[in-house]
Amino acid sequence: MTRVASVDCGTNSIRLLVADLDPATGELHELDRRMTIVRLGQGVDRTGRLAPEALERTFAACRDYATVIRELGAARLRFVATSASRDAENRDEFTAGVREILGVDPEVISGDEEAQLSFTGATKELSGEHGPYLVFDLGGGSTEFVLGTDRVEAARSVDIGCVRMTERHGDDFVSMRADIKKALDQAAEVVPLDTGATLVGLAGTVTTVAAIALGLPAYDREAVHHSRIPLADVRAVTERLLGSTHEQRAAIPVLHPGRVDVITAGALVLLAIMERTGAAEVVVSEHDILDGIAWSTVL
Repeated sequence: MTRVASVDCGTNSIRLLVADLDPATGELHELDRRMTIVRLGQGVDRTGRLAPEALERTFAACRDYATVIRELGAARLRFVATSASRDAENRDEFTAGVREILGVDPEVISGDEEAQLSFTGATKELSGEHGPYLVFDLGGGSTEFVLGTDRVEAARSVDIGCVRMTERHGDDFVSMRADIKKALDQAAEVVPLDTGATLVGLAGTVTTVAAIALGLPAYDREAVHHSRIPLADVRAVTERLLGSTHEQRAAIPVLHPGRVDVITAGALVLLAIMERTGAAEVVVSEHDILDGIAWSTVL
């Protein structure tokens, strides 16, 4: 076993996993997994820069994570940064802050590498039982699509995510749907979306919609992980969110406060993906790019 730490810093949240990994058996023993909403991508789509307050929220979370990593004694650490920091003009400021706190440079990876890490994390424990898989990682700023069975066959990242769609369109859901359709057309140029592959959905929007559909009284990772949510249930949850006020969404027990204002846009992206692929259901995975980052340190 090798004890490793992985950090996934996205547009909306930053997450930490500390785990013991056994490459020989494919076993991952989780020691600590946590998530903090930092909204690093606040305003990036409009200004092209990371906001000072967004950077400070992110650095505060990094300081907390540094304590956990030190106390658990991780031998390796990989920090991956995705859409927001990839797009920002002042990404060097972000890099310098992370290096000072955690002692490693954040790797601002391409959308294609992001997709491959997501695929590894989501499918490693599925062992080809239900392949091929069409994995999508619905983030804050972008969504990655990956098709494959034991390896990646096609991958594409497109700029639709719950934060980006909310900031770009607000409550104009007609224009939001048109934007989502255009992005799915772009993804389909590289990744066949209608192959009949098992559809596997990752990240906070998907897991939250699943928890709502399951009617959970509180968020339960074990109940959500590998749940199968039918298209009709995703459509019902999306319609519920479209018809709700901010206060009504905030009262949903499984909905993290940091997602209240962006979950509707995320649900619309999820629904559009399911309708476009023709999938009758989505397999929801709690194991995603964060797990893929961890495995990348030992494979």
